[in-house]
Amino acid sequence: MKESIFALNNETDFDQRALEIFRIQSRDCAPYSEYLSVLGIDPSQITSISQIPFLPVTLFKSRDIVCGNFIPEKIFTSSSTTGTTPSRHQIKDLSIYRKSFSDCFRLFYGDPKEFTILALLPSYLEREGSSLVYMADHLIKESKNSNSGFYLYNYQELYSALCNLCERDKKTLLIGVSFALLDFAEMYQTDFPSLVIIETGGMKGRGREISRDELHSKLKKAFGVETIGSEYGMAELLSQAWSYGDGIFMTPPWMRVVIRDLNNPFKTLESGKRGGINIIDLANIDSCSFIETEDMGIKEAGNTFRVLGRIKNSELRGCNLLLDN
Repeated sequence: MKESIFALNNETDFDQRALEIFRIQSRDCAPYSEYLSVLGIDPSQITSISQIPFLPVTLFKSRDIVCGNFIPEKIFTSSSTTGTTPSRHQIKDLSIYRKSFSDCFRLFYGDPKEFTILALLPSYLEREGSSLVYMADHLIKESKNSNSGFYLYNYQELYSALCNLCERDKKTLLIGVSFALLDFAEMYQTDFPSLVIIETGGMKGRGREISRDELHSKLKKAFGVETIGSEYGMAELLSQAWSYGDGIFMTPPWMRVVIRDLNNPFKTLESGKRGGINIIDLANIDSCSFIETEDMGIKEAGNTFRVLGRIKNSELRGCNLLLDN
């Protein structure tokens, strides 16, 4: 099963694999099975992926979202502000995650060996269980480049590295959490037009929230680049969506985005309508592949989408029926 999710030729293949995974998870993932039962849904009557309910992502905070029983190879945890409970995603087989992000990176950016990869991920490096740090670490290793590496708050060293790589005209990719890229940009100015920058979000609890457009405008000016890429991922997912710029995200063949009505989480919206982001991530074969996020988005042409920010508590209408269990 795990190999087949990465060998999809068309939408029909995706739909068929998603239904197969749903039948397994509706039976073997206890919290998801309970959720479907509370909703009064008989899994045997689900014949189309449009009928599949999405599990509220907040349940990863209170329940073990796993299929069957296993000792996890790794537990990924979400970042959280003081006093809040992080999500926990128990990973049965890390090779699935590695294949997911490695294949996805190659699909959108090419072979990691083509790049010097720099990662500016303070706060994520300072805690255990970051799926983002795990991904960046493996991409850095896959680059097989002695100049690749992590940076914490040593901005001067990062600036020196960027200047050196620019002078030598080395193909370079900088992936960083938004607040750290912004902090760096306010301290240093570079002119590295060929630099590929990927921001991963992350401004919560770091002062004034700014829009993605404002963030990208500041970063483009500071680094001397024309576009800023983005990565959309979370601890509860084993796949990511990527953007080349302008905040337009694309997904790999084994991932799909659905936009839901905020007033009726079981109603799907057409392209161009704002609503909650639901994700089908076939790589989540050992947990749950059908996740209702707390993010607002809008679907565009094909399987592209924009992330508009977090859903306000007053707008959240998810059916979190198991939270008190």
